[in-house]
Amino acid sequence: MIINHNIAALNTYRQLSANNVLANKSLEKLSSGLRIVRAGDDAAGLAISEKMRGQIRGLNQASRNAQDTISLIQTAEGALNETHSILQRMRELAVQAANDTNTDADRQAIQDEINQLANEIDRIANTTEFNTKKLLNGEVVGVVAEKKGTYSIQANSAASLSVTASGAINIANKGIVNGAITITRISEATNGEAAYEFRNSLGEKIASANITVSTTNKTFTFAAGEIASGAAVTFKIDDFAKFKSGDSFTIILNKHVAASTDTSKAIITQIGANSGQNMLIGINDMRAEALGIKNSSGDAVKVTDKYGANAVVSTINNAIEKVSTERSKLGAIQNRLEHTINNLGTAAENLTASESRIRDVDMAKEMMEYTKLSILQQAATAMLAQANQQPQMVLQLLR
Repeated sequence: MIINHNIAALNTYRQLSANNVLANKSLEKLSSGLRIVRAGDDAAGLAISEKMRGQIRGLNQASRNAQDTISLIQTAEGALNETHSILQRMRELAVQAANDTNTDADRQAIQDEINQLANEIDRIANTTEFNTKKLLNGEVVGVVAEKKGTYSIQANSAASLSVTASGAINIANKGIVNGAITITRISEATNGEAAYEFRNSLGEKIASANITVSTTNKTFTFAAGEIASGAAVTFKIDDFAKFKSGDSFTIILNKHVAASTDTSKAIITQIGANSGQNMLIGINDMRAEALGIKNSSGDAVKVTDKYGANAVVSTINNAIEKVSTERSKLGAIQNRLEHTINNLGTAAENLTASESRIRDVDMAKEMMEYTKLSILQQAATAMLAQANQQPQMVLQLLR
């Protein structure tokens, strides 16, 4: 009988101990808010949730990366806004210098301002940086690199003029910046000939010639260093007689190149949680030489005479177009990154919800479970006391 009573107490004690263990685990879950406090709670669930946590943190960091990249783009685009303003002022000055009411001294004063403005464009490009990374000086030039190729010539203005070219032209050194040649008739025909000037896009005179008005084909050879030594360019002009003194038009030399990819200098921004989820951003060289308003020797466009100033207007137009293209590209990238950030936020939110369902505790359910265990603890404790009292009944037999 005593043995049976002891077994009952031991059984009750075992049940009480098990309830205590379960209650302690339930308390851990309620106090931490986690269903999986340790690997033993759910080994597979722990492994899955840890992978999800890595993805979530990666997505959040990628979102911050994209925001930093937007800041970088805004820094570059803000600087180019000022470059645009400077180029517009330079164009205004070139138009002013092309007017023959100006004296040589007036044009020199205009030239002095243009020189300073060109230097300021260089300063902006050389000093604009984000987190010490230079942005506009060609150090982060992106994705598409130009190759040398053949050139063709086409008319830029004056509908009555038709221009063709023969042979390949190799533009070298400081000669034809942006590949533009402006031809200006500077005299009326005398003995069937008229004088013409040829200027590069800096407004520098690179050649002059007397052309017979009735000539339909004429070959001009330019000096070494301006167009490759000995290269000849043939212009076919339908009717020289329609080309009056003071008139000018511009020949544009266009490159025909196959684009190549060079990502060695591009900015790589990580916009995903995993390896390889990135995008390349390139910002072209925005210094004065790259824009075509300086040559390799550092000389700015020339407006010291009316013909040079006239040629320079087209050159500055080209520079403005280059800056506009670059700003437009940067704006498009910024818009893309804003959508990227929205997508990353959505993905992180959905993954967080999934991870929570695996890792986090259901508070209502766990509180119900803890309440049940608490009742069982109290009942088991009371029953253990009763089981311990049963052996005392043996003493009644001794009385």
